[in-house]
Amino acid sequence: MVRKRKSVGVSFSGHGRSRRFFALSRRNRKTGYAKPQYDLLVRPWTLGPTLYRSDAPSSHPRFRPDNLASQSTKPEAAESYRANEGMTGQRNPMQIRFLRTLLFAIVMLCMSAASFAQIGVAITIGPPPLPVYEQPLCPGDGYLWTPGYWAYDYDYNDYYWVPGTWVMAPEIGYLWTPAYWGWGGDRFVFYDGYWGPHVGFYGGISYGFGYFGEGYEGGRWDHDHFFYNRSVNNVNITEIHNVYNTTVIHNTSVNRVSYNGGNGGIDRRPRPEEEAVAHERHIAPVAVQTQHAREARSNPEQRASVNMGKPAVAATPRPGDFKDRAVVPAKAAGAPYAPPANRGGNPSGGNQGRQENNVPRPPVHVRDLPAPARPSAPNTGNPKLDQKYQKQQEKVFAKQDQERQKLQQKQEQEHQRLTQQNANQARTQQVEQRHQQQTQQLQQRHDQQQQHLQQKQQPANRSKPPR
Repeated sequence: MVRKRKSVGVSFSGHGRSRRFFALSRRNRKTGYAKPQYDLLVRPWTLGPTLYRSDAPSSHPRFRPDNLASQSTKPEAAESYRANEGMTGQRNPMQIRFLRTLLFAIVMLCMSAASFAQIGVAITIGPPPLPVYEQPLCPGDGYLWTPGYWAYDYDYNDYYWVPGTWVMAPEIGYLWTPAYWGWGGDRFVFYDGYWGPHVGFYGGISYGFGYFGEGYEGGRWDHDHFFYNRSVNNVNITEIHNVYNTTVIHNTSVNRVSYNGGNGGIDRRPRPEEEAVAHERHIAPVAVQTQHAREARSNPEQRASVNMGKPAVAATPRPGDFKDRAVVPAKAAGAPYAPPANRGGNPSGGNQGRQENNVPRPPVHVRDLPAPARPSAPNTGNPKLDQKYQKQQEKVFAKQDQERQKLQQKQEQEHQRLTQQNANQARTQQVEQRHQQQTQQLQQRHDQQQQHLQQKQQPANRSKPPR
């Protein structure tokens, strides 16, 4: 009589790919030998489960195949088992799938790490001081002031100045939290601004005009009207009557430092009230703000290596009005600024010693993507068909724009949480890698949708040959 052994482990059966519990050496009643199975043992001294073949050779005498075969009551079963013993080295389809999945995961992790190594590698020197400039006249009721800031262009390895400007609030009751730079342990990290019911943490940077490092003193909402504080805003009271005058007293010394933390940066952490703001509903920079920053990037005179911290366009009356008569130039640089030797180079050539800077950086965030171009009106010669296709294009465009804004808002909220939690460099790197994957997947999905729509409309757009 053969004594049954009961040893439970999670097994993956080849029949129907079901997952059931098996004994380590469950015997077949007809043949008398143990079936090859996959068992998953959870051992307390290892970091995780161990996958093994129950018919594989083992150092333990109870689990050796020879011992299992010798226990059989039928000699032909033992001979059959020994004859098939050499087949145990062949790969099972489940093993192959497991190994492929494991190798694919390792490759993706390596690609993510390599992609992130290209991000922010040059941003180890803080942005220039804030330039000295005047605020342009408010263009009308409902406009809120958004202060200027230094952004970074990876293609030129240089900072460029995004002028301050007046922007219409996207919703009644919403205020603007400015963007700022913060030291992340081994590099500077940029935190974009956002709209929300309250002003959050912006690094303690004193941008002026109501933004003095904490909160906003430039105005307030009263029901559906915004009231401007004349003491810090340039408002024409003959056109805008919802104003008040409150003198703002600064408890801290005014400086032109444009970043938080690091060597020489603002030493300030978010207060509990500012941490609570990070969990509120936010709206990412609106389209006119994104276009405004893009135009500043394309203007060589806005680069720090060219203007030496004194941009020709320091502020504009409206977003994108870089050639308006009311454009305000900087009076002076915030402090003497000398750009590093590797800043401001032409990415198209002439810099053989730093070829890695000539490679365009992949988009990390949604805000790094180029502005989507509206689809051109179809012209098939059939007005009804053109109208149908135009509606389809507009529908896809609106949906994609909504997805972009939603993902951008989500990424900005995660940036704010990292700041509030004072996350370390490893945590920040992990989040940035995830943001890059999200952005690239969004871009690829939108490109595929546009191509699919064009292919769908292409056959109908072909005019019939003349008879």
